[in-house]
Amino acid sequence: MTIYDAIIVGSGPGGASVARELARRRLRVLLLERGSAAPLQGTLRQMAGIAAIPGKSSFLHRDASLLVSGMTVGGTSAINFATAAAPPAMFSAHGIDLGPALTALRAELPISQLPDELIGPLAARIRQGALAQQLDWRKLDKLIRPSICRSGCWRCVYGCPFGAKWTARDFVDEAIQLGSTLIDQARVDSVMVENGRATGVRYQHGGRRQQAMAHNVILAAGGIASPRLLHASGLHPASSSFFSDPVIAVMGHVDDIEGGAEVPMAAGLYLHQEGIALADMTLPKPMYQAFAAQVGRLDRLAAHAGTLSIMVKVRDEIGGGIGPLWVDKTLTASDRNKLATGVDMARGILRAAGARKIFKSWHFAAHPGGSVRIGEGVDSNLQTATANLYVCDASVIPQPWGLPPTLTLLCLGKRLGAWL
Repeated sequence: MTIYDAIIVGSGPGGASVARELARRRLRVLLLERGSAAPLQGTLRQMAGIAAIPGKSSFLHRDASLLVSGMTVGGTSAINFATAAAPPAMFSAHGIDLGPALTALRAELPISQLPDELIGPLAARIRQGALAQQLDWRKLDKLIRPSICRSGCWRCVYGCPFGAKWTARDFVDEAIQLGSTLIDQARVDSVMVENGRATGVRYQHGGRRQQAMAHNVILAAGGIASPRLLHASGLHPASSSFFSDPVIAVMGHVDDIEGGAEVPMAAGLYLHQEGIALADMTLPKPMYQAFAAQVGRLDRLAAHAGTLSIMVKVRDEIGGGIGPLWVDKTLTASDRNKLATGVDMARGILRAAGARKIFKSWHFAAHPGGSVRIGEGVDSNLQTATANLYVCDASVIPQPWGLPPTLTLLCLGKRLGAWL
């Protein structure tokens, strides 16, 4: 049996970044991904198979809110809005300096603001409304190659089929080219431990139960799956609290724009002290219609083309629980107050932009994290209490943040890969 230098469970930004770093040193790496490696097609059908599988990539809470993640090679980066937020300062309190990794990644990744020609008419109108409200509305850094990106396209959240959007698949591909092995549609059941050290994993693939051995095991399966794997291995409590960055979409109609197909989160603002982020969020028509139908606004189902949509995202409190068979997190009073403040701001922007018939969606979330926190579940090198067992995904973020974690996870993965 081959003994790998590292087994990495999950191929999202954290896992892909570690894999690439180790592969560059010509170490033997096995990547195990529960999702599929099928090429991204930019279709609703494929996206639903990635992010809408109940109990696997989507979870309904008791308050009827939905938590979603991406189960595919590249993880949620395959279907996110490709926004690059720099790592927060919270890591320095744990002796973690992500500065060198961030500098290196900025030098090679396609991180930039969108040129004006790629900002759609709906996002531009929202910006006008925000500036009229004297808000500090700015272009956001995106992980997008502008030379390939297409105006009038809606496929960011479906999985860009053109290669315009950077995803963690780019790093996975590089790791494979350097000799790493990827096995997709592989479900890891537990970590094997001998004499207090991780030695490999047990997994299922093609209907067969299998084992793989390694000197190091890195769990990068995401904020929900990683704590579940630790618990299944007898290495973590049955329930883990977490944060999720809840979101509400606030929408209103204008009569003089026929759009609906553009890059989301082109611009926005972040109120750090308050823990509130706002951005334009034009969605594909079926997703918009689902939001409208969910809150009973059947009268707005045909209004997609002229609808301005603003995302209100907040830094929520850690709470709830991730159990072996369930996930649940309801809003605290503080969370609700933040969302209410953000929704009021969004309504003001929409009114200033000339929108009417304004309504809001029910809250949902897509950033589960903090479930195996640095300082509690792992140390500053991302190692658990079990030797040679690491976690490198949103689970380890030490406290709620409220911004997209992709670039932070890439930095953590690069740092871990250099340290191992």
